[in-house]
Amino acid sequence: MDTLNESQRSYNMSQIKSKDTKPEMILRKFLHAEGIRFRLHGKSKGEKLPGTPDIVLPKYKTVINVNGCFWHGHQGCKYFRLPKSRVDYWEWKISRNRANDILNKHKLTEMGWNVITVWECEIKEKRRETFHNLLLLLANIKTKAKQT
Repeated sequence: MDTLNESQRSYNMSQIKSKDTKPEMILRKFLHAEGIRFRLHGKSKGEKLPGTPDIVLPKYKTVINVNGCFWHGHQGCKYFRLPKSRVDYWEWKISRNRANDILNKHKLTEMGWNVITVWECEIKEKRRETFHNLLLLLANIKTKAKQT
């Protein structure tokens, strides 16, 4: 049972951001400090990309999605736990988000884009390792692009 009335719950939900989240801002700050320039929220040279990716790296033909563990249903993560109220709704919502993630990744890949997903928990708990691995991955993508 929800402890908030409908208007309180509606207000709380309206305050949840889908862009410029804290994990996204941390990653953007890191990329900028590394000299990696990017575009935001799914645009590259005026082209709107499927799924509105959080970070677009045109130089690498790569997008980075910074996924919230709850909203995208990160399996096995301590930050993902279905609410006890309205279970049917939340199962539907999370499964729809997952399906959209898969569909958008497929569309981007078909368009020739590399897709990287960084999870909220990776930034919270293993930031240094995650950022190091991201740099290695981008270097690998850049090397492969030069070879073709």
